[in-house]
Amino acid sequence: MTFPVVGMVGGGQLARMTHEAGIPLGIKFKLLSDTPQDSAAQVVSEVVIGDYRDLDTLRSFARGCDVITFDHEHVPTEHLKALEADGIPVRPGPEALVHAQDKGVMRARLDALGVPCPRHRIVSDPEDVVAFADEGDGFPVILKTVRGGYDGKGVWVVRSSKEAAEPFRAGVPVLAEEKVPFTRELAANVVRSPHGQAVAYPVVESIQVDGVCDTVIAPAPDLDADLAARAQEMALRIAAELGVVGHLAVELFEVPGPDGEPRVLVNELAMRPHNSGHWTQDGAITSQFANHVRAVLDLPLGDPRPRAPWTVMANVLGGDYPDMYSAYLHCLARDPQLKIHMYGKDVKPGRKVGHVNTYGDDLADVRERAAHAAGYLRGTITE
Repeated sequence: MTFPVVGMVGGGQLARMTHEAGIPLGIKFKLLSDTPQDSAAQVVSEVVIGDYRDLDTLRSFARGCDVITFDHEHVPTEHLKALEADGIPVRPGPEALVHAQDKGVMRARLDALGVPCPRHRIVSDPEDVVAFADEGDGFPVILKTVRGGYDGKGVWVVRSSKEAAEPFRAGVPVLAEEKVPFTRELAANVVRSPHGQAVAYPVVESIQVDGVCDTVIAPAPDLDADLAARAQEMALRIAAELGVVGHLAVELFEVPGPDGEPRVLVNELAMRPHNSGHWTQDGAITSQFANHVRAVLDLPLGDPRPRAPWTVMANVLGGDYPDMYSAYLHCLARDPQLKIHMYGKDVKPGRKVGHVNTYGDDLADVRERAAHAAGYLRGTITE
């Protein structure tokens, strides 16, 4: 009996941290990466450099793998079906993953399941956008390319008919959504295995800056316990109905209901480890990455409960200060409990190059420590 080989398509930081979670179990990883400099390619021993959009490359890479999983959702659906036809377990499978790849497919399926979502419709041209706006409360509306968007890319806040033309220039279908007057953004993270076991992490608050996740607070402060439970139940139901295997992040808007009571709407789905779950590396008994590995191998899932009353994750973005290592002396001396996770990326302004986790009993203290460390690493805080 040999330890299984997990084939990871995509060489970003999610693959890097998933590989790290598999090391204690002796799990072998094989990586399909765009370049040798990619985050995970720097640490995984067996790396294949190639294009995930090429079926022959994927088939060659899959030889010797016991299961295929993903760092991103961009592998063409038809290629994944071909791998399954070749007898390669793909997790999540193409029938599930398409709901994270195609926003139009996702919205149609969630509608059929009765899952609450923002008002939406596929639109054909700028005039159709105006009609969609007029059907509701007018502008502004949100326009999204149905495929390929992430971290705010492929998403536009359109405030007038004059701004509606830009999204159509790419020549791909466009989804229009109402601009939701949400109270805050939340995320429900769950993991499901092939035999149907599933676990749910505490619902977290996700704070965005310029379309990019800046801070995650676990659990979401002052969240009604009944609403939190309903959000977890909804995420578990979506995972089961869509046949998800592995980690599923359900991004949510918290909004006031007609009766004044808060409720949630589904914003996006991600079928892979997710930024809103990075806090689990240090704040949960079993991290999202460890449970994703367990799920794709159909091992029993680990305990998702938090280790401390509060955990805060703050993303570290690149700034004008490229020498982040020299900042370790200050950060680690100031906060011995601080956990720093860097991705091996070149530091560029606005680029997500790492994150920090802090935890403890006092939320204000935990948030301050995370914000200080992330700011000092970036160079926006100097003392």
